[in-house]
Amino acid sequence: MNQIDEVLTSLRRVIRAIDLHSKQLVKTASVTGPQLRLLQLIHSEERATSRELADAMSLSQATVTSILDRLESRALIERVRSQTDKRKVHPQLTAAGKSILDKAPAPLQDSFVRKFDNLQSWEQHMIIASLQRVAEMMDASEIDASPFLDIGSLDRAEVNDGE
Repeated sequence: MNQIDEVLTSLRRVIRAIDLHSKQLVKTASVTGPQLRLLQLIHSEERATSRELADAMSLSQATVTSILDRLESRALIERVRSQTDKRKVHPQLTAAGKSILDKAPAPLQDSFVRKFDNLQSWEQHMIIASLQRVAEMMDASEIDASPFLDIGSLDRAEVNDGE
């Protein structure tokens, strides 16, 4: 196998792992990766606004608002107006949202993070540099990037809610 085939095969394996995990997530927790990540952030950042959540996820506020709309329509979150500043609205988990968090499988990246943390510093830097170069070579270095692994369109501008 030549080098370009090895690179493409490795990329396909990574994409396939993300795809399989995403399907498992939808099957077991009935939410997508971005929806789960947003539920996790709402749980940990109880008084966050949609702007703060968008910043934490490296997504646009419009994208996060669309995901929040979907979560609210499923009664997984509710929007609560701030008592101190009526202009601010804070999403909060409902009992159903907390239940989803309790039954959701561990994120795919948890395993990666544990293994990455065990590498030597020089090897971590090599991986980071290589992945940044791959993203650049794929004209993907400026694409909206959620911190939660997800599949789908690389051009998030064409997708309404990052799912």
